[in-house]
Amino acid sequence: MTDVIQDTGAGSALRGAGLRAWRKYSAYVGVLPFMILVSIFLLWPTFSVVSGAFQNAAGKFDLSTLKSVLSSASHRAAFEHSIQISAITAIAGSVVGALFAWAVSTGKSGGALRRICLSASGVLAQFGGVMLTFAYLATFGFNGLVTSFFIKHWSHSFFAHPTWLYGITGLCIVYSFFQIPLMFLVFLPTVDNLKPQWREASDGLGGGTFEYWRRIGIPVLTPSFLGAFLLLFANSFSAYATAASLVSQGSIITPLEISGALSSETGANNPALAKSLSLAMVVVVVIVMALYTLLRRRVSKWEQ
Repeated sequence: MTDVIQDTGAGSALRGAGLRAWRKYSAYVGVLPFMILVSIFLLWPTFSVVSGAFQNAAGKFDLSTLKSVLSSASHRAAFEHSIQISAITAIAGSVVGALFAWAVSTGKSGGALRRICLSASGVLAQFGGVMLTFAYLATFGFNGLVTSFFIKHWSHSFFAHPTWLYGITGLCIVYSFFQIPLMFLVFLPTVDNLKPQWREASDGLGGGTFEYWRRIGIPVLTPSFLGAFLLLFANSFSAYATAASLVSQGSIITPLEISGALSSETGANNPALAKSLSLAMVVVVVIVMALYTLLRRRVSKWEQ
């Protein structure tokens, strides 16, 4: 009888241990679909790009394509243009978007204006590609509404000659259209977290508006602002659809060069070249997002 009781207790203990182990790891079951999607659509493509940049068409280790990318003046120029456009649009978008977020935060928290701005920014931040290009061509193109007006009344003005729309200047202006709303959405929660007690304490100690922003507001907002700037930089650096639909001839930025290497109309497809160019972009994006993560980690300490 004693042996039977001991065996029953051991079985219960094993079952209890199994249940505890299941409860311990069951929380990760819900993450499995997400991890599968990340592996298929992010990790595997990244591995394919990185490994393919060091291979030739036969799949063997080869550095000739990567060396040609680094030594080519045209590839370097396209990469510099991508960096330039990303930096300009990130600066313009972060400054204007931050001021917009601050202006909205001073209003009523549940007011109609705030809801309208949030809804509009949520739509405009995703408004890109062919739709955005069509909107700008219909407005500033050779037969656009604004262009036709200036040709009729001020033929020597800047807007009467829309060639700027198809170069770096045009891409900077077009990209800013979705960069500013994105900055507004990202930066508004940070501005909302500025506690009114800080302003009251500054006023009570004799500090004015300038002193408050110099000693409290700007130092507190700077890490979040820089993090949002890096996010905008990465967003612009990796943008493709808008530039591809606007600039039909030439490859003034690296994403367009990658597209040309994968789908050349003359039959000069070069997947190895496309992967080498993509590797350079992956390196930049990884560096930018690593810095963004570090800044967000610092900001989260006082946002909680």
